Amino acid sequence: MLLAVAAMLAAVDGAWLVSGHYMLDVAAYLRLCLLSAVLLGAARIYATVRPDPRLAAMLFGTGFLCLFSLEASILNYLLLPHTGPRIDALLARTDRAMGFNWPAVMGFMGRHPALNGAALFVYSSMLPQVALITILLGGTAPRRVYEFCLALALSAIACIAIWSLAPSFGAFSVYPPPPASMALALDSTYARDLVHLLRDGPGLISPHDARGLIGFPSYHAVLALLVVWYAWPIRFLRWPAALLNIAVLAATPVQGGHHLTDVLGAFPVTALALFIVARLLPVGENVKTAALVNKAARLGANLRPSGVFCADAEQKPKPDQTAIKPKLNTVP
Repeated sequence: MLLAVAAMLAAVDGAWLVSGHYMLDVAAYLRLCLLSAVLLGAARIYATVRPDPRLAAMLFGTGFLCLFSLEASILNYLLLPHTGPRIDALLARTDRAMGFNWPAVMGFMGRHPALNGAALFVYSSMLPQVALITILLGGTAPRRVYEFCLALALSAIACIAIWSLAPSFGAFSVYPPPPASMALALDSTYARDLVHLLRDGPGLISPHDARGLIGFPSYHAVLALLVVWYAWPIRFLRWPAALLNIAVLAATPVQGGHHLTDVLGAFPVTALALFIVARLLPVGENVKTAALVNKAARLGANLRPSGVFCADAEQKPKPDQTAIKPKLNTVP
């Protein structure tokens, strides 16, 4: 299913690029696609030839997320000339109606550089967290790697669809820039670049210059919620992940330049993605899916005294010949 999603997205991107005569940094994207192919190929080997469900899940998850992120980014750029009306002013008014004043928050953080530095650190931890949870899920519950990847893909597609109908770039594209001395992951220059992209089109689409375009709903916040959801069953990771990503959600309006509404919008998107994953891969089916990924798991793996690895199909035990000897001796 995941590879089908990636294939469909690649087909849409390819057809749109050809028909629309867009400029694409083909060499750069091919190198990254090759990396994804190597990871997915290795996952296939460890799912079939040398059965190791955990390693197969880790490799597959890494390869899929790398490939999907490239395809989704291209699609997001291709949609730039075809979006609906921008809604940043509406989102800013909604924030103010809820009592959230973005310029005041930025002023407060500017006066507390240590707190702002902590916000920068937790905000920047999101992608490493995704990589880490993929590895930990692979080591503890391989089937959940595939659920995690599907949830990330579905939520990304939902965010892109919503953004294409009503694009927004965040509070930092509406308000005056914060103090220049503030350390920010994304600043007002970044916001101006996004507005220019919407006005002028994507130009050359390259992974070297790729930017996160989506304001509402915040995909950064979606990732934080998904990491908490999938980390929760891992006992030693449960509370550290929850506390860290609560901090990520709090830092997103500051370091990501988002409206508070952008962060709140991530909750229904995440819930919808998790609901669809649960419907597509119910618990019983998840076990079956994991077995299909690694069919060889049904084989009994044994190490022979010679050290040669053998995978023997389950067989009925041979009768013990010595067990019948006493009965033969008692025959008159």
